[in-house]
Amino acid sequence: PSFRDADTLPAELSDEAYWKIIEDFSEDGGTFTSENFSSNELGYQALIPRLQAFVKPGSVYMGVGPEQNFQYIAGLKPKMAFIIDIRRQNMIQHLMYKAAFEMSANRADFLSIIFSRKRPEGLSETSTPDQLFEAYRNPMDADLAETNRKAIKDLLITRHGFKLTRDDVQTMDHVFDVFATFGGSLNYSSNINGIGRAVPGRGGANNVAYSELMVSSTDNGVNRSYLANEESFRFLKEMHQKNLLIPLVGNFGGPKAIRAVGTYLKERGAIVGAFYLSNVEQYLFRPPQGGFSIHREFYESVATLPLDESSLFIRSGQPPNRARGGGLMPMMSSIMEVLTEFKAGRINAQADVLRLSTN
Repeated sequence: PSFRDADTLPAELSDEAYWKIIEDFSEDGGTFTSENFSSNELGYQALIPRLQAFVKPGSVYMGVGPEQNFQYIAGLKPKMAFIIDIRRQNMIQHLMYKAAFEMSANRADFLSIIFSRKRPEGLSETSTPDQLFEAYRNPMDADLAETNRKAIKDLLITRHGFKLTRDDVQTMDHVFDVFATFGGSLNYSSNINGIGRAVPGRGGANNVAYSELMVSSTDNGVNRSYLANEESFRFLKEMHQKNLLIPLVGNFGGPKAIRAVGTYLKERGAIVGAFYLSNVEQYLFRPPQGGFSIHREFYESVATLPLDESSLFIRSGQPPNRARGGGLMPMMSSIMEVLTEFKAGRINAQADVLRLSTN
């Protein structure tokens, strides 16, 4: 439309309003093929400056999965962000991150909290990601881990008043233990067995360590991870302090979460600038046994979001012009163009959306 209401997104949400959005917008949790503790997508560094040329600052960000969203949020500077994932565990993991951001004065403190390692001497706000992760190769400190665990729960449950269930608390313990056990070597398939011992991660060549994701850079040496510098870290910290980064439980093909976000944003005159999909679309096109694929429901839900010509999908996949076996690569495409193709009946497989994408 040529006219829309002025942007009235809140500058800050109360704890009550934040938790009400989580409860009201979320769907029942579902299952996925892995727990996905961290990303395995290294190519985001080169895509971010291209995204910045299109996405309007101050728009709204939507995404899926764990920390890779932080890179895009730090780069695009949205006014508000919603992370929608079918796994309730992903929502709990983002709440753990929220507590760690709020408790930390800087990046070095943050890593000490999420990985339960004592902060080494010599780190400062000018330390590079390489220096930070090299310093945190020290082993987990069991006493510090229990102190951090208690502090995180106290902040979320007592101070913020979030109504976490007993199962939620147990899930947070599990996520916390995996982060503390593996530290910077954590990857998306890291896990521990029932007696707390590390289980080697699987995933082949695409299984990269958390530290590798954070220290990688572009060909000209620029690092755009959320831990690249204090400015990026503080932007995310401030969003968490203001309750403006909201994790939801939702199925991309479900009836509620995406549409609820769309209604909320339309009522406040906001625009979705970027929607990060990872490679979830490939699962939407796969029919479950005895059923139908759910990609239609997804695109119909996306069509209810407030969009404009600058709104972009960020996805990870194998570009049509790239040799197979080369791993996933972040790409972008116009949401409006994809929806136009969908309405014309030309989106029937993942290859159809990849052809509309550029890296």
